[in-house]
Parts: sequence; structure tokens; C-alpha cells
Amino acid sequence: MSIQVKLVRSLSGHTKTHRATVNGLGLTRVGQTRIVQDTPSNKGMIAQVAYLLEISESTEQWKPFGRRARAKEQAAAAAKTAKK
Repeated sequence: MSIQVKLVRSLSGHTKTHRATVNGLGLTRVGQTRIVQDTPSNKGMIAQVAYLLEISESTEQWKPFGRRARAKEQAAAAAKTAKK
């Protein structure tokens, strides 16, 4: 089970901690959507900044995102091709 979160309000004028929380959820721009895992820590983050977000349940599978996840995928693909 996962949760879909969408940033619907701007972060300007809000506290640094709330900006960091939204950034921790992977949201950087208004209108951006992410699928996050349904864990207690993510639910706490969502509850803290719920007034900035649009939240809905999702049946989509959660996938890691960001530079580290991309680098791991690329390294795995390179290792796979090197074995052949």
C-alpha cells in the first residue's frame, strides 16, 4: 500500500522545518506528485504539512527516486551487461 501526495501550495513564507519536511517527501515544485510508502514516519511527515498537500491512497507500487536510486539502477545494469 502506498500514498500519493501532491504539493498544492507554495513553500514560500513557511518555516524551514516544513520546507525540509516537504523536501523529504520528494516534493520540490507546486503541482509535483510522488508515491510514498505507507509507513508511520511518512504519515507523521504528511500530517505535519498536510495543509500544503493533497493526499490520496494509491494502488501503485512505490519505487525509490532520486540520484542515489538512479545511480544504483545504472550500476546494476552495468554489472549485468559486464557479466554477459
